[in-house]
Amino acid sequence: MIVTPLDSAVLDSKEQYVFYHKMVDFVLKELIVNIQKQNLCSSQELVIFKQYTDLLLYSIEAMRVKYMYDEDDNMKIDLTESGFPNYLEFRYLYNDLELKNEYISKLENIEDLKEEFLDTLLRKKQHVKRRRLFQASSIVYYNSVNQQYIFNRFVQGKILEAPENSPAEFLTSWSFYDVTDNRPYVCFIYFNYEGKRINDYKEKLYAVLRESGDRNMALDTLAYNIDRKLPDIHPKYVKRIDLGPLHNVFAKDENLITHAILEGIAKKEIPLESYALSFKTDEVFSGGSFKEGGFFSKQILQKWNDVEHRKYVFAPHRIIQLLHNKTPEVLNKLAKEPIQTSDLKIDI
Repeated sequence: MIVTPLDSAVLDSKEQYVFYHKMVDFVLKELIVNIQKQNLCSSQELVIFKQYTDLLLYSIEAMRVKYMYDEDDNMKIDLTESGFPNYLEFRYLYNDLELKNEYISKLENIEDLKEEFLDTLLRKKQHVKRRRLFQASSIVYYNSVNQQYIFNRFVQGKILEAPENSPAEFLTSWSFYDVTDNRPYVCFIYFNYEGKRINDYKEKLYAVLRESGDRNMALDTLAYNIDRKLPDIHPKYVKRIDLGPLHNVFAKDENLITHAILEGIAKKEIPLESYALSFKTDEVFSGGSFKEGGFFSKQILQKWNDVEHRKYVFAPHRIIQLLHNKTPEVLNKLAKEPIQTSDLKIDI
């Protein structure tokens, strides 16, 4: 996939980086609170979901530090229906940190830089040059950002015992950043295991999830692929959360909600920090099982029910009013009325 300048909106100032990070941080925290209020996830799913969003926020903060004073390059927001950073930005972060030690060895001494800054600010009463600020932010970036906390294209969760009254005995999760629509997805699978120790089988399970579940596809197809490739695993319930698009001033897609918000901002009907977040869940349950294969190699596979699709929108009260006026046809297709979140206030 070739990314051209037209594929991304560029953040090109310190103020924009701060603004964007505050927005994403605020929106995701509001989302967690309201998912719990609306019972859209179980308590255990919510804990896991928050861990993945923490990785996402950590990565966006790392991008902010990386690009803050960089005059040669800028962070890119994807122009598909996303509102999140282009997936290449996450790859650049990860690749940077692969060479962390090499970069650190080329950076200036921290104490020398501190002394120079103090001399410039206190004795000379001058502003520190942007190039020198970039040097300082690079030191912070390479010395403080941990590669293992970067939201990678695929992130595997642990195998856990499922809570009481769950559809199956075990639960595991994974998350991926889809390279086509540039949005994060979080997946859960509840399953039974025929063997004695699930840890003996986990590497095989993880390999199949990575191979089969790293992109957006029909959920029943995904469930069938996992079921077929893992004879000792019997999936009973698969759930996928599609996080986004995040509709905001940085998004430039053709989505009707994004368009309504951009138009409202342009006409000064709503403030610059206005936002809405789309949120979708797909769920599929096993409705029984059947045997497939020859006389000597039969395998028990699941019969999958129809996939259940649900769409939600989270937004502050003023934005919900705007959407009722501008995009009633979109809101009519939601699983429930738009879910009200708090207003974001940023001093601009």
